[in-house]
Amino acid sequence: MSETHKLHVKKGDTVVVLSGKDKGKKGKIIEAQPKKDRVVVEGVNKVKRHTKATQKAPQGGILVKEAPVYSSKVMLVCPSCSQPTRIKKTALATGKMARACKKCGEIVDKDK
Repeated sequence: MSETHKLHVKKGDTVVVLSGKDKGKKGKIIEAQPKKDRVVVEGVNKVKRHTKATQKAPQGGILVKEAPVYSSKVMLVCPSCSQPTRIKKTALATGKMARACKKCGEIVDKDK
């Protein structure tokens, strides 16, 4: 269970939710948790947490935050064609591998 899995999405990617109560919603990935195969998507899977008043937070109350969803439930949205797509690995001229859109063939990774 402690195996680290390679996720198909990274922090900062725009994704669309494929199933569940938030099906069809788009959002940006805030956090990736590869050990748990989960991602936290902005504005998706919101949960309420009831907090007690403490010295650090004298105002107790209800906090609303995003909870993680399984990475298999989200699909990457291509930045160039704006379509939900699968990814393929493409070799660059530098010899490194990069993620590319299967529909339009455009490179998804901006830093490479």
